[in-house]
Parts: sequence; C-alpha cells; structure tokens
Amino acid sequence: MADEGRERRGDVADLAPEGLGAAGSGRLASLGAGGEPQHVAEHGRWSKWREDMSVFASNRLALVSLVLLILVILFCFVGPLLYRSNQTTSTLLNANAAPSAQFPLGTDPEGFDILGRLMFGGQSTIEVAFAVAVISTGFGALFGAVSGYVGGAVDSILMRVVDTMLAIPFLFLAVLIATLLSPTLLIVTVAISAVSWQSTARIVRSETLSLRTRDYVHAATGFGSWHLRLVGRHILPNTIGSIVVNATLKVATAILLYAAVSFLGLGPPPPATSWGAMATIGVQHLYNNTWWELWPAAAAIGITVISVTLIGDGLYGVMARRVITDKQK
Repeated sequence: MADEGRERRGDVADLAPEGLGAAGSGRLASLGAGGEPQHVAEHGRWSKWREDMSVFASNRLALVSLVLLILVILFCFVGPLLYRSNQTTSTLLNANAAPSAQFPLGTDPEGFDILGRLMFGGQSTIEVAFAVAVISTGFGALFGAVSGYVGGAVDSILMRVVDTMLAIPFLFLAVLIATLLSPTLLIVTVAISAVSWQSTARIVRSETLSLRTRDYVHAATGFGSWHLRLVGRHILPNTIGSIVVNATLKVATAILLYAAVSFLGLGPPPPATSWGAMATIGVQHLYNNTWWELWPAAAAIGITVISVTLIGDGLYGVMARRVITDKQK
C-alpha cells in the first residue's frame, strides 16, 4: 500500500512543470483552461479590452460624442448643484423674460428659469431613456434567446407576437398605454419599453438560431445543463455585441419617443418637466418672438440623440473587429 501511495505521488509530481518538482503539482490549479497560467489569461483579456478601446478611440466622431454625452449628463445632474433655480413654484412676474444676466436662457410662460429647467427636464429625459434601454433590451434579449433556442411551435408563436407588436405604430401604442394609465414617470417608462423590445428580440433570435448548433452548446446539453442556465451562460453572452449596439440605439429612440409623448401632453404633470414638454411650450409660443423657449430644449434633444447614435456606431466598429479577429483565429 505504501508503494502504491508513492507511485501516485510520483504520478502527480510528473505532471508538474519540469524543474518544479513535486511542489509544481500544487500549482496546476492556477493554470487556465488552455494550460496557460491564470495571470496570462487575465493579461489577454486586458489586452483585448485595450484593443477595443483603441478601435473605439480611432473613431473620432464616436469619441467626441462620448465626451458630449458625458458633458450632457454632468450638466443635468451636477449642474443644479452649481446653478440653483426655483423649479417647483412659478413666478408669473418673470414670465417670457428674454435672456439676461439674471436668466442666461430667459424664462418660460410660467416664469421658470429655462437654464435650470433644461437641467431639471434633462434628468427625467435621461433617466427614462436609460431605463427604457435596460428594460427593453433585457426583456427583448431573453425573449429572442428563448424563442430561437426552443424553436418549433414555440418559436412560431413568439415571433407572431413580435410581428403583431411591430404592426402597431410605436407612438400609437405608447400613447394608448399612457392615456389609459396615469402618466407618471414610471408609466411612461413602461409604455415606451413596451414598444421598444421587439427589434432586440428579433436580432437575438436570429443569432441564437446559429449559436444553438455550436459544439459547446451540444456539449453543455449532453452534460445535462438546465436549459435556462444554458441560455443564460452560453447563448446570451455570445450575443452581447449585438445587444450592446442595439441598446445604444434604444437610448436614442427612447429620448425621441419620450419627447413625442411629452409633446402630446402625456408626460408627467407639472412641476415635473422634460425636454419634450419644454419643446411643446416653445412651439406654442414660437410666433411670439420668444425663440429661447424652443431652441435650448430642441438643441439638447438633438445633441444627445446624435451623440448616442454615433457612440453606437463606434461600438459597432469594435464588435465588427472582434468578429473579424475571431474568424482569423
């Protein structure tokens, strides 16, 4: 028995790298799946991230757009800490005041300072936009992954649901939901999310139909992996590139839809506001020669939407490079 024990220990020692002796056997656990040390694998991941950032930075428009988006977010959320204004009670004595030292962007018909109003309205607009992007992208990705992975009759039924939703005009459905329910910030977010997930579902489904035939998926299935776990661990992570790019477009779309809903008067009630609500007031008073009531909100919407769209274009370039690199390997 003692001889057998020595033989086993010798077998383990033989597995250790040459020159490390029996002590090397304890280090085998630190090797990666391909026989590489863990720190080498981590270095490879960081190297890939640096390459991705380099590709993104090479797209000048995307890089400038990212800086602009960060500045817009800081303007909306940090600006009110530096520039304080009353956004809860109106002051009619200051109504429709032109830009001046006291009011850099003038005031609206209710006497609210438009510069402060722009920050205040931007907060709700950005919060709704990113919340819609997260909700619609998450739900749409899961919906599409399940549909593509299960296939058959389930896939057909789920895709008919998507086709039906796509046949209904986005704005009509969002307005219908916001009209039937009280137009709070949460309801508006849910309403816009309800009309924004279908394209993500179709994109992820098409990729899942290809991914489910891969060897690693068959291997996981053979080992008895739970289907939902398989979708979450092996299907969705491999569609992350398309999901991220699509999510940036969702942000831009949500900003425009929220502006449209607010323009129709279905946004949160006063004193809450949004850039769309501000644009509505500006359009109503445009012919009164009060240009400052329209253009700041319109410029904020335009800059943010264009910035997010160009960031998405930059991310698409990064993901396309990854695909080309993987094919070359």
